[in-house]
Amino acid sequence: MSSENAALNELGFDPVELREKYRIERDKRLRTDGSEQYQEVVGDFSHYVDDPYVEKGFTRAALEDQVDVIVIGGGFGGLLSGARLTEAGVGSVRIIEKGGDFGGTWYWNRYPGAACDVESYVYLPLCEELNFVPKEKYTHAPEILAHSKAIGEKFNLYEHACFQTEAQGLEWDEVTKLWTVKTNRGDRMRARYVVMANGPLNRPKLPGIEGISDYKGHTFHTSRWDYKYTGGGPEGNLTGLKGKKIGVIGTGATAIQCVPHLAKGADELYVFQRTPSSVDVRANRPTDPEWAANLQPGWQQERMDNFNTLVSGGFADVDMVNDGWTEIIRNLGSMVNFKGGARLSPQEIAQKMELADFQKMEQVRARAEELVNDPNTAESLKPYYRQFCKRPCFNDEYLAAFNLPGVHLIDTQGQGIDRITENGIVANGVEIELDCIVFATGFEVGTEYTRRSGYDLIGRDGLSLKDKWQDGIATLHGLQTRGFPNCFIISNAQSGFTVSFPHAMNEQAKHVAYIMNRCSEAKADTVEVTAEAESAWVQEIVTLSRLSESFQASCTPGYYNNEGKPNPKSVQNGSYGAGPVKFFKVLDAWREEGSMQGLELK
Repeated sequence: MSSENAALNELGFDPVELREKYRIERDKRLRTDGSEQYQEVVGDFSHYVDDPYVEKGFTRAALEDQVDVIVIGGGFGGLLSGARLTEAGVGSVRIIEKGGDFGGTWYWNRYPGAACDVESYVYLPLCEELNFVPKEKYTHAPEILAHSKAIGEKFNLYEHACFQTEAQGLEWDEVTKLWTVKTNRGDRMRARYVVMANGPLNRPKLPGIEGISDYKGHTFHTSRWDYKYTGGGPEGNLTGLKGKKIGVIGTGATAIQCVPHLAKGADELYVFQRTPSSVDVRANRPTDPEWAANLQPGWQQERMDNFNTLVSGGFADVDMVNDGWTEIIRNLGSMVNFKGGARLSPQEIAQKMELADFQKMEQVRARAEELVNDPNTAESLKPYYRQFCKRPCFNDEYLAAFNLPGVHLIDTQGQGIDRITENGIVANGVEIELDCIVFATGFEVGTEYTRRSGYDLIGRDGLSLKDKWQDGIATLHGLQTRGFPNCFIISNAQSGFTVSFPHAMNEQAKHVAYIMNRCSEAKADTVEVTAEAESAWVQEIVTLSRLSESFQASCTPGYYNNEGKPNPKSVQNGSYGAGPVKFFKVLDAWREEGSMQGLELK
C-alpha cells in the first residue's frame, strides 16, 4: 500500500473528493441576485415587524428634552453601552428601543426552544457585575430576557428609557454641538453624544418568493411567534397545531431550535430546505451549583477570553468551555504540534486547518446518518461545506424530529421554493397545501446599514451617512466616521467579529466610554475622526480581508459571504481580518498610548 493510500485510510476520506463535492454543492446554490433575493418588510409586509408582546394603542407625550447620551437600541449592545457609560459617570443616558422592553434579539425571539448557542457563562454579558450565574450551560430565551431586564435595573437604565419608540432620523447642529433625534413618537430629543447600537440581528427578513402575497392561510415570522395560533409557550407544548399542516421555510439556527416543537405539535410538518445546517451535539446541562459557588473574581472575563482565543484560531493550554465550537481546535491539535507551529508555513497551516475541518464535518455528517432513520432524508441533512461557512448549530432534537410520523423534509437541492400559492407551497414542481407557513428566515445581514437601522443621519454640512457610505463603510476602528462628530457605532463592520457577539460589544462599549471620559477631561465639545486616520483604517480592513477572500468565495452561499456574491464593498464593510483577539489588543494599545491618535478634540 502506498503512503498516500495509507494516509487516506487513516483519515477515512479523500480530501480531493470532498473539495469537489463542496464545490458542486456550492455551485448548485449560487444565484445572481445575492442578498437581493429577500423581501423587505415594508408596505404589505410591514405587519411582520409589529410587536405582538405589547398592548396596542400605546401613546405618550413627545419629548423635546436634552440628555448627555442617546443610545439607539436596547439589546446587549445598547445595554452594555449604557452600563459602561453609567460606570464611567458620563451623565444621563437614554436608550431608545422599538420593543416594549430591553432585550433586543431576545425580546423578539420567543419561539419555542429559543436558547443561546454559545455557552451562557460566556455569552450573557455582565454576569459577574450582577452576581449572576445562568441556570444552564446553554440557557433558554426567558432567562436571557430576564437577565437583560436585570441589567437595565442594575445600571438605572429604565429611568430615561423610551420603549416602543423608533428613531427616524438624526441631525447634527454645528451651532449647539448637539444631535437631534427624531422618532415615530414625534420626539425631537437632543444629546451631546449618540451611540448607535441597532444590533446585527434586529430586522426580520422574508424570502422574495413569487406569490408570497397570494397565500390565504396563516403566516408569521419566528421573531414574532404567534402563540395565539400555535398554543403552548417557549417551552413548547404547541397544542393549537393539532390537526394542522404546517410548513417551515428556513433551516438555519432558528429552525433548528423550533422544528422539534412544531414536529411534536402538528399533524404534519413540512420543512423546506435549500441548504442543510451543520447540527452537532449540544449536550446541555444544568449549572453545577458547587462550581458556581466556587467561582473566583474575574471568572467570566477569563472564560470569555479563553473561548474567544480558541474559536479565533489561537492556542490556550486549557479549553474551559469544551464544546462543539472549540472542538475544531482540538481536532487541529491532533494534527499540528502547536509549539512547533512556527516551523510551518502559512500554506501548510491552512492545509492542516482544512483537514481538521474536513474531519469535524465528517463527524457532523455521520451524526445525521446515525440519528435519522430514512437514508435519503439523512443524506439530505448532511452539510457539504467548511464548518464556518455558515454559523454552526448545536441541537440534540432536530435531526431525530425527522423520525416522527408526519414530519417531511422537502429538500430543494439548493434551488429553494418554486413559488407560493393561495393554498400552500410549490417545491420541486409539487404543490403542498398548508394551514400555516412559518418563516424561519432570520434577520437582515449585509444590507445597507441605514436600511437595517431604519433611519439615516445628517452630519456636518448636510452630509448623510447613506451617501457617505454608498461606496463602502469608512470608520476608525468601526466606531466613528468623519463628518459625524460625537457619534459612535456598535457593530461588526470594520471591527472585531466574534462568535460571541456580546464580547465584542463589551470591548466597544468600554472604548466608547473611555473616549467620552477623555473628552470630558479635556472640556472638548466635539470628537471626530481625522480624514487620514479613517483612510488608513479602511486600507487596513481591505488589506487584511484578503486573507479570507478565497475561503469565503469557496463557501456555500449565506450571509457570511453576501449569499455567494463577495464584492469590493462587502470586503470593505467586513470585520477586522486579523481576528477579534488582535482587534481588542489594537483598542487596548490605542488607549494605553493615550494621545487619542486619529481623533480631533475641539
